Amino acid sequence: MNDIEKLIAKDAIRDLASRYMRGQDRLDSDLQMGTFWPDSTTDYGIFKGSGPEFVRFAQELLTEHLSNQHLIGQHLIDFDETNPDVAYGEVYFYAFHRIIRDGEPTDMTICGRYIDRYERRDGEWRFAHRSEVNDWARLEPAADDFLKTDLADALLGRHDMQDRVYQREWLKTA
Repeated sequence: MNDIEKLIAKDAIRDLASRYMRGQDRLDSDLQMGTFWPDSTTDYGIFKGSGPEFVRFAQELLTEHLSNQHLIGQHLIDFDETNPDVAYGEVYFYAFHRIIRDGEPTDMTICGRYIDRYERRDGEWRFAHRSEVNDWARLEPAADDFLKTDLADALLGRHDMQDRVYQREWLKTA
């Protein structure tokens, strides 16, 4: 694999990670499902199974949340020296979850890394394996009431596929 082919592959793998996150945050199960090969494996500690099984688990779990936002940071990608259709990755993440705990809105923040194996099949990169390693976490009472007062007219994101990012017809004429 030459340098240009590596750059193109890395861009496709980074886009894969972004689609996975949007699928999580917007509860878009089809988008998230499309990031895993059907025979892929996962190990999140709290869940171990196939990629498609994980998507069903995560989508159900996250519907109980009020909102989610996953930010991804540095993304190291190494290609297998013997097989150009296999790569390995480490992706840092910062995950924000608005949940209800003891009847009160609570912010749960989890930070860690994804440890991945990617495979390219028929020209498409997807996860062959994904593990999540958590480095730290925190729970705090929600503290953004100013969104209801000072920023009452601000546009707010949605925790589903009604989010503005899916409103392409609107965006065409915005």
